[in-house]
Amino acid sequence: MKKLLFLLCLTFVALSTHAKENVTLTSPNGVLKVYINIANETLQYSIWEGELKDCNTYAVDNKAALNIEGIANKGYTSISKPKLIKESFNAPNYKFSQFSDEYYQVIVKARNGINVEFRAYNSGVAYRFFTTFTKGEWKVENEVAEFNFADDYNAYLPYSTNEKNPKAMAFQATYDVVPLSKTKNLEAFLPATVDCGKAKVTILETDVQDYPGMFLLPDGNRVKGLHLGKDMQGLRADFAHYPKTFDHYPWRMQKYVTDTEDYIAQGKGNHTFPWRILAITHEDKEMPINTLAYQLAEPSRIEGDTSWIRPGKVAWDWWNDWGISGVDFKAGINQDTYKYYIDFAAKQGLEYIILDEGWYNPKSGDMLTVIPDLDLPALVAYGKQKNVGIILWTVFNVLDNQLDEACRKYADMGIKGFKVDFLDRYDQEGVEMIYRIADRCAKSHLMLDYHGIFAPQGIQRTYPNVVNFEAVFGMEEVKWTTREKGVENGQSYDRPSKDMPTYDVTFPFIRGMAGYVDFTPGGMRNATAADFQPIYYNPLTMGTRCHQLAHYIVHESQLTMLADNPTVYMQEQECTDFITSIPTVFDQMKVVDGKMGQYIVVARSKGDNWYVAGETNWDARVITLNLNFLPEGSYEMLLFRDGVNADKAATDYTAERIPISSPKKTIDIRMASGGGFAAKIIRKG
Repeated sequence: MKKLLFLLCLTFVALSTHAKENVTLTSPNGVLKVYINIANETLQYSIWEGELKDCNTYAVDNKAALNIEGIANKGYTSISKPKLIKESFNAPNYKFSQFSDEYYQVIVKARNGINVEFRAYNSGVAYRFFTTFTKGEWKVENEVAEFNFADDYNAYLPYSTNEKNPKAMAFQATYDVVPLSKTKNLEAFLPATVDCGKAKVTILETDVQDYPGMFLLPDGNRVKGLHLGKDMQGLRADFAHYPKTFDHYPWRMQKYVTDTEDYIAQGKGNHTFPWRILAITHEDKEMPINTLAYQLAEPSRIEGDTSWIRPGKVAWDWWNDWGISGVDFKAGINQDTYKYYIDFAAKQGLEYIILDEGWYNPKSGDMLTVIPDLDLPALVAYGKQKNVGIILWTVFNVLDNQLDEACRKYADMGIKGFKVDFLDRYDQEGVEMIYRIADRCAKSHLMLDYHGIFAPQGIQRTYPNVVNFEAVFGMEEVKWTTREKGVENGQSYDRPSKDMPTYDVTFPFIRGMAGYVDFTPGGMRNATAADFQPIYYNPLTMGTRCHQLAHYIVHESQLTMLADNPTVYMQEQECTDFITSIPTVFDQMKVVDGKMGQYIVVARSKGDNWYVAGETNWDARVITLNLNFLPEGSYEMLLFRDGVNADKAATDYTAERIPISSPKKTIDIRMASGGGFAAKIIRKG
């Protein structure tokens, strides 16, 4: 294999002398090389690093093409000289409030006006198509995007949960980890990661506008690499076709596609297409802090004052099924219950409550008519007295159908935003809908929490009023996760059918690259692997109490839920006080330690204070927390860690205060099976 890689690199260098037909683009630090070949009609590129004697290849002969109806492929004319560009970013409400980056750029010009821009960053490679050929109408028949690898590496793929109609789903799945040769012939959604040994390659996209999103399928052809002389393993892009006809599910009046056109996108005039990103990380802890998906997106379109975009925490009703107790009224979707939630939010210092499904009749498809059991203006007024805002749940197409009226009515009433659910598609019209909603809501100073949707793909920078995204196998899944029994490696097992703790220490590395995640944490009824059962009304969580507390620091989430019910939180006031003291927006983020699928330790700063948390899979482990990320000074740490009996009683924890006089201090922390820890470090001097 090393000999083959050596020959591959040697071939790249030899070919790079033909300037008109190819170029080798190098990252600013000189590590990554992108060989772009335009000798044939279809552009191909490969990515590797290192010198000839130690060449590591991450992508081999990837074809990239945009096939537009009526526009013949006439090949490419030239590649510009590499140009170094440096950028700085002010990124309010992002994982870094400020950061900078640099890249080398080339422009590949085509005879038919379908050109390509390539960028090589220290942290990965990105390219996109843009057209300069027409002011008329166009239709994209297909886009070719190959991701070929030099060996049968392990892939982390989240597959569609709808095998009958794979492109219609909620984008919520755990990762299937298998060699590329054994991947399912089923659409996987982004982000997805391939472990190439010396580095991991994560496939993302961003700035997806007026265009469908990308899915991945196995490359069934398994074509021979031009340079390796052996079969490669790979993935290829697949796209939803442009919708033709629709119907509605009667329960929520959710719109879905029943038939499609024979093309994937349409438009008019010159157009810039989405970025295709291959993020390349040598250490797992580099993955969650990769910023390419954000920085390649279109900058904010919201002009002027944005102080109305107020991240915060939310008392949420649905996960706990309005399950308050010890009161003299019937809990449910009614005035007394939501006044109780408002009182709880006010007492705990939470900024918002959500009225989830049921505040309007979902079968009606009319979100302008509130159910008789609720006096919404009175609730808004009550919340205003308590300094608690209200966010309303709705369905994407329901809001879109009543967009102007709903924005005017509810903004004038004092509603702070919408939680919008059940898009469950990724075609061009679906993408256009989320931009249309974001734009109109921004004009009325309304925030948006997008659910039942694909991962963030740039709109969170373009419209920063989109403050959260689902696109995660979130904690709601435990309400219906069953147990399974069987025999494995000669040993019988009885375990939860979905392994949430392992997923919890996997998705921050992969899905976390894309941006915000609405995991809806905070369950106070915690269970070991042996004790876990699916319970709908009073749901359990998998793993320990401290595993739950850690979510509030590990996850990037501007608008984060307290998913359990107020009664339980008030019975667990020490944990509740800790959760409510954690910011939702930070100045910077560090991944202190971690290995994907095993454990993660994250530190975030806000002003002079730091917040640190760790989580593990079902394997108990001891980590040594090195506090060398702290600036010089004296601090006090409030540390929540798994109790000595947390392996049997998952709710067991200890809280202690530890003085820190030097950032050179280290602390050994044991995480129980499915465990974790969480700490806030307050500067004292």
